[in-house]
Amino acid sequence: MEKPWFNEDPDTISITVPEALHGVRLDQFLTQKIPELSRSQLSASIRSGQVRVNNKLVKASYRLKTDDSISAQIEPESPPGPPQPQKIEFGVLHEDPSFIVIDKPAGLVVHPGSGNADQTLINGLLHRYSDIGAIGEPFRPGIVHRLDKDTSGVMVVARTAKAHISLAEQFKNRRVRKRYLALVHGSLERDSGRIVAPIGRHPVHRQKMSVSEQNGNYAASSWQRLQQFEAGFTLVDVQIETGRTHQIRVHMASIGHPVAGDRLYGPNRTNNMFSRQMLHSWKLCFFHPDTGNEIEVEADLPEDFASILSDLETA
Repeated sequence: MEKPWFNEDPDTISITVPEALHGVRLDQFLTQKIPELSRSQLSASIRSGQVRVNNKLVKASYRLKTDDSISAQIEPESPPGPPQPQKIEFGVLHEDPSFIVIDKPAGLVVHPGSGNADQTLINGLLHRYSDIGAIGEPFRPGIVHRLDKDTSGVMVVARTAKAHISLAEQFKNRRVRKRYLALVHGSLERDSGRIVAPIGRHPVHRQKMSVSEQNGNYAASSWQRLQQFEAGFTLVDVQIETGRTHQIRVHMASIGHPVAGDRLYGPNRTNNMFSRQMLHSWKLCFFHPDTGNEIEVEADLPEDFASILSDLETA
């Protein structure tokens, strides 16, 4: 695909700010316009003076104006090496020659990426199951789906090429049933509901997703109220029919009930009482890649989540 902001030198960039993006911060503008470059790479280039606006050095927080001319000489990042085995703690719920079902703890990133070069689930999997190293993509071997860093619970990882293909197709074709427990802000008026709202990348804040009719992909979530607390929170069981990035967090926030502890989509003031987002993948149902039998695996609530619920019951 043609990239008109690149000159003949692939690391040299030239962009003119359109009227529609007047007032956007420089760092946010570049992250939006050039998603193929990482945020860390762009931020480092701004700090080091490699980015100029109207031939002047500016800060990342500079608010752009219509027709501002941005020029940059971006130094290419060194390609990361393959992930290495490291001893990482995580629970195993089910072990099979074709796959592993794990209980991912909150706070653990699934695979290496920007800001997380190691100490990820992948590093731990390679330490415990060296056979997954050749399965799937080199930098995320065995991975067919993922959970956010601060979401705990059930994940399945492929151990064979056949299992990787089968599981990936099951997720793609929505044959996998995924259920989560979420503590959300507010009191839900109904016992259950279904949210159908497309989700896409936020037009300005590129680390966020948002409900978007124009740029979003179809997304559907069903929820059921389990317990309401006098302190102003509700525990819900959510089943996601699709698997969009941050789907439950975006959908629940879109109806005015963001996940408790979610600092990206929820109210910061009241979220300070939680150490992380209160979201737990408690059940995963899929079909065995070899036998076709249905596999159903559950993960108990982690201690921090259970403790929060106990405190709310006595509040």
